[in-house]
Amino acid sequence: MRRRFRLKEEQVAGLLFVSPFIVGFLIFSAGPYIASLYLSLTTYDVLNPPNFVGLQNYIDLASDETFGKALYNTLYFVVFHGPTAIAMALILALLLNAKVRGVSIWRTIYYLPQVTPAVALGVLWLRILSPNNGLLNSILAGVGIQGPAWTVDADWVKPSLILIRVFVVGTWMITFLAALQDVPQELYEAASIDGANAWQRFRNVTLPMISRVIFFAVIAITIFSMNVFDIAYFMFPPQVFGGQLGPQDSALFYMVYLFQQAFSYFHMGYAAALAWILFAITLAITLIQLRLSRYFVYAETSK
Repeated sequence: MRRRFRLKEEQVAGLLFVSPFIVGFLIFSAGPYIASLYLSLTTYDVLNPPNFVGLQNYIDLASDETFGKALYNTLYFVVFHGPTAIAMALILALLLNAKVRGVSIWRTIYYLPQVTPAVALGVLWLRILSPNNGLLNSILAGVGIQGPAWTVDADWVKPSLILIRVFVVGTWMITFLAALQDVPQELYEAASIDGANAWQRFRNVTLPMISRVIFFAVIAITIFSMNVFDIAYFMFPPQVFGGQLGPQDSALFYMVYLFQQAFSYFHMGYAAALAWILFAITLAITLIQLRLSRYFVYAETSK
């Protein structure tokens, strides 16, 4: 009886400790989620009460060409940005894991783009990627290569945005660096004794031991990429391109379109439907990744 009473006391204490989070979640998260789900079934312009229309907003999405364009641009960004960002973060982590002088300074330098405001980052890269006198095309011209029109050619806008975001991987660089430093050195020593070269040690020791961290990064970067907004909106504002996000709406990503529907046109119900479709797509992709993880993620088994 006393043990059961003590367990009940512990449960009450635990609930008291987590109650601020529970209350905050119910008020600031669960409440808005439920409200947005209801609004997605209405037409609502903020000024007038919501008008219930059922699934009409979702039906309208099927014939919305702009929705299809925004979804295509976003999935393009996800497919090409995810692998390149992970590769860049892992390469930087491997370089910074080496025992060289001033490594802490290099770690700080590589992390700086992560804390640079998106507006400043966009202005800087507009100068770097300028088709006429940009730094990147000037360097390419120096070696006899004619650089593309990064910011004015619709075919190169998305690759240019991917290039920009590939260099903003400071968080994942630090995460991979911590994972690399957690790999037991005895495994490398055993592999070296067996005659494994550097590539074989990386492939058979490093990658399996940090595969769980890489898998976490894959899921997180996928989710972040599905929500790309700031850099595209600041670099290709509709005021400059005649109402389009970049030439031929090549920088119109899903979150930008959602933002326009909500705060430019005040189609709050339609925007809420867009948000729930994005949630469903992101959830489906994440579930597929979780399903595939059993084939790529190394899991230690205990006897």
